[in-house]
Amino acid sequence: MKLPHNVKNEAEAESYEYFDRHIRALPKSASGKIDPKQDGFHDNDVDAFRHAYVSGVFTQEYGETAADTFGRMNENLDPASIYSNSTNPGSKNMDLWNNAVGRKYGLKFRDRQHLAKALHKALKNGEMIIDLKDKREYLGANHDPVNKTKPVIVLQEGEKGRNVLFYDTVKKQILSAGEFVALIEGAQYPDYAVKTIHGVPTPVSNPDNRGTNNLG
Repeated sequence: MKLPHNVKNEAEAESYEYFDRHIRALPKSASGKIDPKQDGFHDNDVDAFRHAYVSGVFTQEYGETAADTFGRMNENLDPASIYSNSTNPGSKNMDLWNNAVGRKYGLKFRDRQHLAKALHKALKNGEMIIDLKDKREYLGANHDPVNKTKPVIVLQEGEKGRNVLFYDTVKKQILSAGEFVALIEGAQYPDYAVKTIHGVPTPVSNPDNRGTNNLG
């Protein structure tokens, strides 16, 4: 399975290429390559399409729950990244809204070509927020899903709903359930514990009265 940050970088590049080719030309460097460092990439239709596309790709790769988690992580933990670098407080609402649009279509289409076309249509139809003056409000979860002492999130669930893959957002490592259990038992993750659920050793978060715990 691809690492999430690699998927993110790949999807961002694809979103810009599609937008430049099918919607309108984007600013480019002297060498002719699309240059996201220039003006014109944030708090507008380019920004909206990028967020929706990346979120849709994450949904295809990891599922809706993980895509939502990664989207909120970017808004809360990495405000200076290319994914979310606006200083306008309305940007977070805009980004979370467009992330949700991306998840919606990521569930409907399993390949990126059809996802991009569907999001292009959604952009034309006004489903995305492309202007900070838009009064629509995102009503889903917007909190930070991780903290410094509990950096692990669920990356993939099995057919029966059991968590089978995990991702350490600090070390940027994918862990199987067995690997995570072994590391917890080896005191590598002191804020997590192992419980036997239906006869299977299962990683869980230690209680902390934090409603945002990804592992419960």
